[in-house]
Amino acid sequence: MIATRIVVMGVSGCGKSTVGALLAEDLGARFIDGDDLHPKANKDKMASGTPLNDEDRWPWLDLVGAALAGGPNPVDVFELVKPTGTVVACSALKRIYRERILAAAPGTMFVHLHGTPELLASRMKSREGHFMKETMLASQLETLEPLGADEPGKVYDIYLPADEIVRRVLADN
Repeated sequence: MIATRIVVMGVSGCGKSTVGALLAEDLGARFIDGDDLHPKANKDKMASGTPLNDEDRWPWLDLVGAALAGGPNPVDVFELVKPTGTVVACSALKRIYRERILAAAPGTMFVHLHGTPELLASRMKSREGHFMKETMLASQLETLEPLGADEPGKVYDIYLPADEIVRRVLADN
């Protein structure tokens, strides 16, 4: 049985939102894009090319954990249907961030989307209207602590199409 609490994680441009939405749909779960949980100050900071620090991230990670734990979707407080679980697209770049999410929402599984810097950069260049600019990719890659073997989850390569990644996630669990 697949976890009902899933974080689709990775650096910007890896396809977290796309894979997360498809996975939630297949599971009958609600999907929350973690970008929507960032306060305006965080979005403005990233849009200006300034990386977030841990102090910027803690309140955001607390919202991610609360959403996974079954709290109301802070983006859509008028949800009428109770889904069977929650899938959140969230970078979760450091182990300590994932530990904070797990403390709020035990049993969360992480789906780590991984790709080469070249593929990630090309995807970021093709996005329009996103606050995260390609210039921020290097700082995210420097910050990223890959999912550890002792952490709940698995790494998936983004060279695969999103629907194939979802199929493999479902087959692995």
